[in-house]
Amino acid sequence: MSTTDALHQTAVHKTEALLFFTLLQLAVIVLAGRIGGLVARRVGQSTAVGEIIVGILLGPSLFGLLWPAGFDFVFRSAPPEPLTILSQIGLLLLMFQIGLEFDFSHLTEKRNRFAVMTVSITGLVAPFALGLAFGWLSAPALAQGADRIAYMLFVATSFSITALPILGRIMIEFDITRSVIGVITISAAAINDVVGWLLLAIVSALTVATLGGDGFSPGAFAINLGLVVAFVVGSWMLVRPPLKRVVRAFAPNAQRLPGMLLGIVLAGIFISGMTTYKLGIFAIFGGFMMGVLLHDEAGFVAAWKDKIGTFVEVFFIPIFFTYTGLRTDIGALASAQAWGWCVLVIALATLGKYGGCWIGARL
Repeated sequence: MSTTDALHQTAVHKTEALLFFTLLQLAVIVLAGRIGGLVARRVGQSTAVGEIIVGILLGPSLFGLLWPAGFDFVFRSAPPEPLTILSQIGLLLLMFQIGLEFDFSHLTEKRNRFAVMTVSITGLVAPFALGLAFGWLSAPALAQGADRIAYMLFVATSFSITALPILGRIMIEFDITRSVIGVITISAAAINDVVGWLLLAIVSALTVATLGGDGFSPGAFAINLGLVVAFVVGSWMLVRPPLKRVVRAFAPNAQRLPGMLLGIVLAGIFISGMTTYKLGIFAIFGGFMMGVLLHDEAGFVAAWKDKIGTFVEVFFIPIFFTYTGLRTDIGALASAQAWGWCVLVIALATLGKYGGCWIGARL
């Protein structure tokens, strides 16, 4: 056997081994995610909550603790990249579905637009301020040796960012996506999330500056912000009209989703995700924006939900939520003091976000 043949066989063997363990992980995650979601719904919680809890139980917190060899065989015999990529694709498609589900025509009313802006601003400012205060007071205990200002800004930003995918999925399960309150909530959360990711970029740049790097450039940030606004406006004004004409030309409905149309839409979702990634606001916002562009195409929405939506919910989405839990090691909280800090962080983050949005809603 030649060296080339031997190398080829070795490469094939590695590929097959990677496929084997990836399929093993997928089988465990998909089944466990469905069971966890079913149990969660039985007790009045979101499916996503059940999937995350199952992920934590399958991870080092329980499975890895009780049977380390079995855990290593299932989840550490292959690199994590395949599941990571699948989970991100699933998240991108979930955000597209979330954009499709909501009736954004409610935002034509001035009162509703005012509510969105008010809630998004107070829902950002209040937790950010609380995060700054907590960061300042906790820095001596939790960030010894780190730059105090950078630590404060990271904590404040983490308090401010909204978990848009989980929020959207919960609202879909509660069947309030076509209501006024549903549209106000998801719109405020989307604005909040975009600003939060931009804030994270600023904080990261400032932190690099403290370590002697190039640091934060106001001009570059202003350009980036302008590009984000241009992306949203351009998508609505330039991309939406021809995209809607293409969709209507294929005349999709609940029983029919032409393959060519599906290919065009999927390519659009991926390109949109690539664009927002390059703009520094994470790829999932691109998927969400594509869904918003087509939210009022009733035939396509029905076709997607009937032909594609269930597969995304059963296969792709549990990978993301369960894999999130898999990467969480509760055992890292090894002392009563660590648990105390954890509980305090959760309480303050909840107070800041809930309290800020409550104030905005009251206004």
